[in-house]
Amino acid sequence: MKIGVLALQGDFREHRDVLEELDQTTSLIKRPGDLEGLDGLIIPGGESTTISKLMRKWELFRKIEEEVESGLTVFGTCAGLILLAQELTDGPRTLELMDITVERNAYGRQVESFEAELNPNGDGELGEGPLQGVFIRAPQVTRVGEDVDVLARHRDQPVLLRQDGILGATFHPELTDSMAVHEYFLSMTRE
Repeated sequence: MKIGVLALQGDFREHRDVLEELDQTTSLIKRPGDLEGLDGLIIPGGESTTISKLMRKWELFRKIEEEVESGLTVFGTCAGLILLAQELTDGPRTLELMDITVERNAYGRQVESFEAELNPNGDGELGEGPLQGVFIRAPQVTRVGEDVDVLARHRDQPVLLRQDGILGATFHPELTDSMAVHEYFLSMTRE
């Protein structure tokens, strides 16, 4: 398999490093042609307005949508989740790939960032025990569509969600020692 990491802005290097630790072939994605031959794509955290503007500038919206229709799996973290959402309470253009509504920066400013143990849904697909989540100016999912599965929660709030071949996290799994969420995404991509 070949996994791309959108490398326009944000913490794309951290995602690439996790994938390389998992012996996964990766490619940094900056232009539409870079999407050719990918099995999966990670849209990292960063600044959602900036990433959206750069995606529009480099004409990535339509190409990503086409690739998803052809079976490309996508994993968005923090700003990446924002860009996957069907609806935002405010913010930039999104890919509208996941039937959720998201509120940006819902947990507060940068100084209110935090780490927390997350409760996975209990089916064992994400490993044993709690997951660790790093929340940095994190979004909050305020509505979940009926075709979206909530895989993990923090204080009853959905923080890890899946809809078909789309995975989204409100937190940054790439900033923890655990590789469970990335391993889950890779298993999704293999399906």
